[in-house]
Order: sequence, then C-alpha cells, then structure tokens
Amino acid sequence: MPPTLASLVHHSALKLTVRAGRERLDTPVRWVHASELTDPVPYMEGGELLLITALKLDAEDADAMRRYVKRLVGAGVAGLGFAVGVHYEKIPEALADAAAEEGLPLLEVPRRTPFLAISKAVSAAIAADQYRAVTAGFAAQRELTRQALSDGPEGLLSALASQVDGWAALYDASGAVVATAPEWAGRRAARITADVERLRDRPAPASSVVGGGPVDGTDGTDGEDRVELHSLGTGRRARGALAVGTASAPGTAERYAVHSAIALLTLVTERSRSLYGAEQRIGAAVLRMLLAGQSDHARGVAGDLYGGLLDAPYRMMLAEAASASAGRARARGGADADSGSGSRSGSGEVDADGVEAASVVLAEAGGDLVGGFVEVAEAAAARSGEAVLVVPDGERRLVVLAADGGAVVTACTRYAHTVGIARSGSEQGTDEDELVVGVSAPAGPVAAGAAYKQAEQALSVARRRGRVLVEHEEVATGSVVPLLADDAVRAFADGLLRALHEHDATGRGDLVASLRAWLSRHGQWDAAAADLGVHRHTLRYRMRRVEEILGRSLDDPDVRMELWLALKATAAVSASAGE
Repeated sequence: MPPTLASLVHHSALKLTVRAGRERLDTPVRWVHASELTDPVPYMEGGELLLITALKLDAEDADAMRRYVKRLVGAGVAGLGFAVGVHYEKIPEALADAAAEEGLPLLEVPRRTPFLAISKAVSAAIAADQYRAVTAGFAAQRELTRQALSDGPEGLLSALASQVDGWAALYDASGAVVATAPEWAGRRAARITADVERLRDRPAPASSVVGGGPVDGTDGTDGEDRVELHSLGTGRRARGALAVGTASAPGTAERYAVHSAIALLTLVTERSRSLYGAEQRIGAAVLRMLLAGQSDHARGVAGDLYGGLLDAPYRMMLAEAASASAGRARARGGADADSGSGSRSGSGEVDADGVEAASVVLAEAGGDLVGGFVEVAEAAAARSGEAVLVVPDGERRLVVLAADGGAVVTACTRYAHTVGIARSGSEQGTDEDELVVGVSAPAGPVAAGAAYKQAEQALSVARRRGRVLVEHEEVATGSVVPLLADDAVRAFADGLLRALHEHDATGRGDLVASLRAWLSRHGQWDAAAADLGVHRHTLRYRMRRVEEILGRSLDDPDVRMELWLALKATAAVSASAGE
C-alpha cells in the first residue's frame, strides 16, 4: 500500500509530531511538496504533504490562517508539515487551531529533520509499493496463464476473481454470459448484459465502468459493485467481453491482473488468421466430400473437429445476401409474402412493441445480416457445446451444417424471424443487402447432396416470396397452389388461356368452365357433363373447339397438365384479388 501520514509519523528517523488532525493520519501521501507561497494551491494536484517554514505567512493571524488552511483542504492536500526553529520556535496557535477546525493533519517537523529526508522517505515508500505491485502483478500473470492453460477460461476467471477480491464474468460475441466466478456472480453478471451489448457496438478495444445495481446481500456482499467492462478481440467487432466487479477501484496489482486476463482471453477467443483459414479450408473440403457422397472420407478428414455432427441427423442451411430493392419488390408482388420467418414457431404477427425491439437487429448488424447470421450460429454453438460447420459458398452465400433440433438451428431460426419482424416494421426499408435463408429437412451423412438441394429449393422459394427463412418441410408438405402465384406462372396462364377467355366473352359458349370440369373429372365425359348440366355431346363439341382454338391436342398429357396448372393459377389470382 502507498505511504500514509501515520507511516511517516512512525518513521523513527523523521521524529515528526502530530499537532492536529490525528484522526486522519491514515490518508495516503502521493508526494511531498515544499512551498512558501501564500497560495500554493494552483501548483498542487491533491494528495501531497505540503512542507512550509512560514517564511511569507503571518502564521499568528487567525483569519489569515483559516483562509490558508481552507484553501489547502479544498485542494485535497493530505497534510501540512511545519518546520519549527526556523522562523517560529513552535507552531503558532492560530495555525494549529485552523488545522484542528478543518481536520487537516498538522505535523511538527523538528529543525534537525530536513525536508529532503521526508521527501526521500516518501519516495522510497512509493517505489517499494510500486515494486510490490509489479511483483504481485507478474505473479498474478503467471497464475492466470497457468489456470488458462490447465482449466481454460473458467479457471482463468476463478483466479482473476481471487486476485481482485471480487467477481469476473465472460460474455460471448452476442452478449450472453458464458462463465462466471465465483458461482454466485451469475445473477450479477446477467444484470449488466445491456451494458455489454452497448460496449460490443463500439470499435474494439473498448472499455467502460458501470454499476452492477444494488446488491441484496444474498451473495455475501453489501453495497454496490464497481464493474469494469472490457471488449475482447482485435477485429472491428468484439469477439466477447470481460466484466470485473470490485468494491472499489482496483489498485496497481489488480490492474496488472485484469490486463493480463484481457490479453489471455483475447488469445483464447481470437484465433489466428492462419488457423482460421486452415479450418475454413478443412470445412470446405469436408462439405465437398459430403456433397459428393464420400461421407467416410469426410469423417476421415474432419477427425474430431466437428465431433459427432457428421454422423447425427443434421440440417443444412443456406444463407444468402439478396438485393434489398429486389426483395421488397418480391414481397409486394407475392400473393403469400409475409416478410417473416418460415419457422413453424413464428406467428407472423407484428405489433408496435415487437417492431421497436426487433429493429435493433438491423442496426446492430451494420447491414451485414449474413455476418450476423454467422455470429449467431457460432455463439449458440459456443454456449451449447454443439459442433457447427460454417463454409462460405461464393461471395454472397454461406452453408451452415448444424444438428437437427439443436441450439444452433433454433438460434438461427429465431434470428431470421427477428430480422423479418424488423424488416416488415420498417417503413422505408434498408438500402443494404437483405438476408434470405433456406433450411433443409433433417438428413444423415449419406444424404448431404439431397439436403443441399432441399436447402436450395427452400432458398429459392424464400427469395421469390420475399421471405427471410423457409424450411423445406413447409414447401414439401404444403399445397402447390401458392407457388402458382409467381409472376412468370401468371403470365404463362394468361397467355395460354387468353384465346379461350376471348371466345367466352363473345357469348358463344363457356369453354373455360367446360375445360375445368372435364380436366377435374380426368376426361370422364358423363361425370363432367353432369357437373356442367349439359349433354355429353355438347361437352365433346366444346372440347373440340378448345383444341381448334389452342391448336393443341387434349390427348397429350403434357397439354392437359399445362392447362390444369394455368386454370389453378388463374383461380389463385382471383382468390387473392377477392381477399
């Protein structure tokens, strides 16, 4: 600890005597300063022991001494040392009374004790304190390093909490609590997640000091924490954050420990570029082998890198950055566009509170929603201990392989749903690229190629409908009718049936309705004629007229299929217009 007035009084070589302010002798002394100015305050920083001989002071003037002492106290002077036997044989009563009245420690310095001796004593004590702090800091660094190597981040946090006599917490890139030490610190770490999220938005490295909120005493402490937050990582965006809670500001040794922990955790959370690049190349090779049906080779190359992910049922997700303007145009034109997630758990309803909360997602992602998708996937994998395979597929697309029903798939689906809410609640939209995600059905290691095709199909549907996320099951088990709402299908239907509609508009028959009835009855003349209320010969005549007008034979199954789809597309448009 730094030197105090008490330590100087007890210094046997200095022979100092206390004349006032004995109750404040535990005040730390930052430095020693000698000045004979009547107002030395402009040259003081606070915490000094001021030494005087009263060469220019009228130390016997009570009013002057009260003003003098008040100025010193206001400047934060730690104490006043008065040399006797120079200009005054003893400390004047006026100065002693003023010091006692203000509570300023007043020390009598005997003539045989030079001011230089006091300065040397304080300087030596400060140097010794700093040496102890540095030594303790290096010892803490060694202990933190040992714990990080043996027990990982959890062991490091435990050692750090012991070093600072407080608590510590580690947060991931999403702002979620990953680990705390001691165990009771979990609740207190959770209370400041909003502050951690604000820190994450600042360029790294960043730090801040916040209050942890009132402490209820259930965790063994009283009062209010002083919490320091530090970002972890060297990139543009933080890879995590460290919170350190203490009862007061950390000293020099504690500061060494905190900064050592930041450096070690940064090394843990921020992988080197070469290692990351190697993992990317391995992941790409594993994916290519899976898509080529070489699951055994893929497992051999991956080793233990992805755990049991390649053997368990997984889902393949394709995330793509689509043009925002095109996405909004599709959303306006699609008959079933809902701008929300394709997740079966999503309600698709957006209220004012939901829009206000979800709009933060777009701002926090900084326009890089695909990058945000990656962060969500990796953060969920880190929290749950799941393995995840993330591989870039070109400049604007990436492939994510994650366990079916696991935390990664759930987190990614929730993220897409939230992006959809924020997008639908935005009046003007965004000029940045928008996120589009396709999710395959659950698949095994030998069905990776089929899963990729399923994800591509779901992605295509999501892109066409202006959706954020579509799951393959939604497309596969749903009706084909909504797919007919596409503009290209509508144009095909209009072109194919236009001549029949023009014929019916002249009042010379009802060919469109007759064609629909005949196709719905699979070409059965009697059943179709009964539905229309006409004779079967009349229906046969109408079908010949259809063939003549279209120039196509109804005996061709492809022609019948095209006509039926055209009729269904027309019906879908009419139903949408009626709504």
